[in-house]
Formats: sequence, C-alpha cells, structure tokens
Amino acid sequence: MIRSMTGYGRAEATGPRTILTVECKSVNHRHLDVSLKLPRGLGGFESDARRLIQAAVQRGRIDVSATVTPAEGTVLNPLTVNIAQAREYADAARKLADALDLADGPSLGWVMGQSGVLTREEQTPLPPEDAWTLLERALSAALAELVERRETEGTALAQELAGLGSVLAGYVDTVARRAPAAVERRAARLRERMQAMLAGAELDPARLAAEVAVWADKTDVSEELARLRAHLAQLTALLAGDGPVGRMLDFLIQEIHREVNTIGSKADDLEISQAVIAAKSALEKMREQVQNLE
Repeated sequence: MIRSMTGYGRAEATGPRTILTVECKSVNHRHLDVSLKLPRGLGGFESDARRLIQAAVQRGRIDVSATVTPAEGTVLNPLTVNIAQAREYADAARKLADALDLADGPSLGWVMGQSGVLTREEQTPLPPEDAWTLLERALSAALAELVERRETEGTALAQELAGLGSVLAGYVDTVARRAPAAVERRAARLRERMQAMLAGAELDPARLAAEVAVWADKTDVSEELARLRAHLAQLTALLAGDGPVGRMLDFLIQEIHREVNTIGSKADDLEISQAVIAAKSALEKMREQVQNLE
C-alpha cells in the first residue's frame, strides 16, 4: 500500500513498576532520517530500536521519543532521611549555641537544609530485565499506528494523483486529436505563402510536398504522444502497486513534463497550446503531492 511520509503514533507498555510511553512523529524528507531520544537506562538499546524503526519506514524524518513514569502506586527515586547525620548537625549546633550563650537552638528547617540530611535515592527507572521488553512492545505499537496513518493518507494521495493522471490523459487525447488538423493548416499556410512569393506563377506540387514534409517532420509530436501514453500507463501501475514509490513517481513526472514541454515548443495550434498549459498545471499539482509520498 502506498504511504505518505507524515504520520503520528503513540503507545504505552506497562511493567511492574513503570510505564514506558513512546511517541513517533514523521514528516517529509528526501531520505530516512531518524532522531531517537531514550531515557536513562535505555541508551544501550538504541541500535535495536533503530532497527525496528528502519524495518517499519523507508523514507521521512522520524522523531521518536520515550519517557518513563511510575506505575500507579509506585514511587521512583524515593526521598530518604539520614537521621544520624541530622542528629550530628543538631548536636553541633546546640553545642555552639551553648558556647556562645545563645538562647535559640537549631530549628527543624535549618537541620533539614543541611547537606546530606535529605537525599533522593538514585534508582534505575527500568530494571534491566524489563527494559528491552517494554521498549520493544511500546515502540512496535507506536510504529504500527504511525504506519497505519501514513497508509491512510497515502491512499488519499494516490486517489488524487490518479485523478490528476486521468485529467492529464485527457489533454494528451486533445493534442492527439488536434495534431493532424494542425499539420493540414500548416500546409495550407505554407501554400499561401509560396504562392504569394511566386506572384501567381504556377506552384510546383513536388516542391510544395517536400516543404510540407520538412515542416511536418519538425512539428510532428507522434513520438512524444507515444512516450506520454507509456508514462501515464506506468503512473497508473505505480499508483496501484505497493511499497515506496515516491522517488519513482517524482522521476516519472519529470519525464512527463519534458515530453509536454517538447510538444509545447512544437505547437502551432491554439487548442494544443491551451492543452499544454493545462497539462503543466496538472503536473505541478502532481509534483507537489508526490513530495509527500514515501
């Protein structure tokens, strides 16, 4: 299924003491560009996480972040009180107050503010045995949601591109229908010019036919039309296919644009010129949409 390069996915995995949340966001980018932010304790799994991401998406700027929060009823990094050290500070303060004949002793607030009395225990947010299991579960689910949204948008873009392709095929048919009549009109104008130059003298049919043939060869668009139809058939096949097609479609649209430009340079007919202008407008819309495809 064709995918766009923009999407979002979010998932959680709950362990015995923690909840691991993963968010994935993707936008357009020429290549695959992964930005991965993992919390402390998960850095060792970065290469494994990148392999999961690269297996899920092929193009786009992917921002992935993971956060760890305590499970309900669990406190991470609890606060601890060093009673012995607090008593030591209080005793020392009281001795100093007695020595200086001061009435006030140490307050609770002063004791609590001393270094080492209150500390927050450093704990690993995720136990090693749970870390990769939770990360893999949350990351896989977030990537699955991201891919699903990219596929949904990709389907809509493919339908729009198919519609523009049909419009473009209509302009190709217009050029093909008008081209023979345009050649006849060119021959008629050439005949009139040659007769005017000869001032009424008899016109050599062979010479006229040769000049018309040269002119017709220079302005013939049959090869361009054949290539355009082949390109449009390839466009239809790509849009009906699966997997990343953005780069191939981008190149194909460049080729179609080249053929349309050539027809425009050879055009000697108002309706053909108008069809070329309209075709270029449709191609520009297609080019903009293709930039969003994986």
